[in-house]
Amino acid sequence: MRHDAETGPGGTRRPPGQPPVCDPVTLEIVRGAISAAQSEMEALIERTAISAFIREKKDFYTALFDADGVMAVGSKVPIFGDLTGPVFASFPRETMRPGDIYWYNDCYGSRGAVSHSNDQVLLAPVFRDGALTAFVMSWAHFADIGGLRAGSISPDATEIFQEGIIVPPTKLVDEGRTNEATLAIFHRNSRFPDQSVGDMSALVASVGLGVTRVGEIAERFGREVFADALAQLLQRTRTLVRQRLAETFDYGTHRFTDAIDTDGHGNGPFRMRFALTRERGADGEDRFIFDATESDDQAAGPVNLIMNPGVPGAALGLYYLGGDPAQVCNAGGPLAIDEVRLREGSIVQPKWPAPLGLRGLTMMRMLSALNGLVNVAGGGAPAAQSAYVVAMIRGTAANEDGTLSPYLLSDGIGVGYGARPTADGIDAVYFVAQENYPIEFLELGYPVRMRSYGIAVDSGGPGRYRGGCGIVREYEILAETAMLSIRIDSVKNPPWGYAGGMSGGPGRVVVNPGTPAERELAPLSDGNAIKKGEILRIETGGGGGYGHPFDRPEADVLEDVLGGFVTAEAAARHYGVVVADGTLDAAATAARRAERPAVAAFHRNEYVDVLV
Repeated sequence: MRHDAETGPGGTRRPPGQPPVCDPVTLEIVRGAISAAQSEMEALIERTAISAFIREKKDFYTALFDADGVMAVGSKVPIFGDLTGPVFASFPRETMRPGDIYWYNDCYGSRGAVSHSNDQVLLAPVFRDGALTAFVMSWAHFADIGGLRAGSISPDATEIFQEGIIVPPTKLVDEGRTNEATLAIFHRNSRFPDQSVGDMSALVASVGLGVTRVGEIAERFGREVFADALAQLLQRTRTLVRQRLAETFDYGTHRFTDAIDTDGHGNGPFRMRFALTRERGADGEDRFIFDATESDDQAAGPVNLIMNPGVPGAALGLYYLGGDPAQVCNAGGPLAIDEVRLREGSIVQPKWPAPLGLRGLTMMRMLSALNGLVNVAGGGAPAAQSAYVVAMIRGTAANEDGTLSPYLLSDGIGVGYGARPTADGIDAVYFVAQENYPIEFLELGYPVRMRSYGIAVDSGGPGRYRGGCGIVREYEILAETAMLSIRIDSVKNPPWGYAGGMSGGPGRVVVNPGTPAERELAPLSDGNAIKKGEILRIETGGGGGYGHPFDRPEADVLEDVLGGFVTAEAAARHYGVVVADGTLDAAATAARRAERPAVAAFHRNEYVDVLV
């Protein structure tokens, strides 16, 4: 349903000229209250979940929706689509009752609102005075839901059935009565059912808390004021995003192309070709049209992404909100785009039952491509970032009594993000608010010993503002058996630099580095056997640079060298800054910088005016 300035509570039209039900002061109080409720729901998941990917990695999200199921506030993660629609298609709103909770993880059935099967969504209605007033949602990545390999994600997958159990929209709790049989089927499909049981309990508790908190807010302010506040916040975001789109994109069509290296089955690269058109509609108002129909065909391997039509607007909306504390992440971003065109059978709209488990690679390149669209239009978005790395080590390890037990170490590892027009890129980031595992946690919980953990030197793309650097992790394998699944992208197609900045460095994975037994593994592969006592070294990639490297202040380059972010050799080669024995050689630097290299708009291995 479209919301606009004349839409009142429950989607009804407000008579022209009638003032809003919710005054500006109350609006800000409601905004703070719903944001606090959402944060409290997330805190509960973090405190009570069992699996490491939720508790330590923090791969979970929560959101609140209005009575029509339109997102009113969500996490600042640009992957949301229509999360309520899949439930409404099977369970109309008029049939819902207090105490109900709905559940699904069906990627194709939700049109990509869930983008891979490990993510479980719980949705609960909120009632006030017997009337449906809002919805709350909790979502988390479950460690294992069955499938081809432990962890349910593998580069070897060729269809979604190999990625674990698929749950269509289901009523998990009916007026307070839990469907235990359905839960039992789900948990039985997990190789680690205790984790599955604990994580589901955390999600149920989170939506229960959300129902309570949102109900309290609606009771405090009244249902009509609460509904009008959500409608105003939605319209405020939509208006802001459309204003910023108009400031960035002139009339006409703007294009950008980005690519992922491979699907793990010998195919690739796969290119995402995006276009954004601004035109004037028949009513004289601007229309913004996003088109991804020229993107490459879907992959045989699991790098396909079902791009929900709401995703481009959500991602651009988050960019334009820019962390403004006066705004909330809601459906105003998606509603700012008038039309989204997708082609079935493409890498961003695959046909059933194509595998989706590693869609994170394509998602991160999608975000870089959207930044590229903004930059082509002169908007000053960051350079490209690397795609976060996921390493899964599976096998058996000895217990204290000598018996063997299975283990699954799913280690998501941070990368470098692209430099910005006014600042360096962020170093060692996993994904938004999610975190890298601490060494102490890894060694306590898994059969590994960490030999090193630090910055991947020279991985950040050179520029006036340096791209963020990736990470180095070295694991000594203590388990009796170990099989590695690794996901590294942006090796052949590294993250592009912009405005003279250079592309970020690639990642790689090596066993027994620096020894006669050294061997390098394919960056997107599974089934890599590693013996007890061997060393696994993972290096993740960096982000692209921004601006000409010779414009970076000499003192900043020296600080990078002394801090271990840039080697002295790279400082001289890329920045024209000569550092010897930890000090700046001013004369040699002046001589080098006198020969300023020519640059172009984009850089990926070489300078080009356009990425195609």
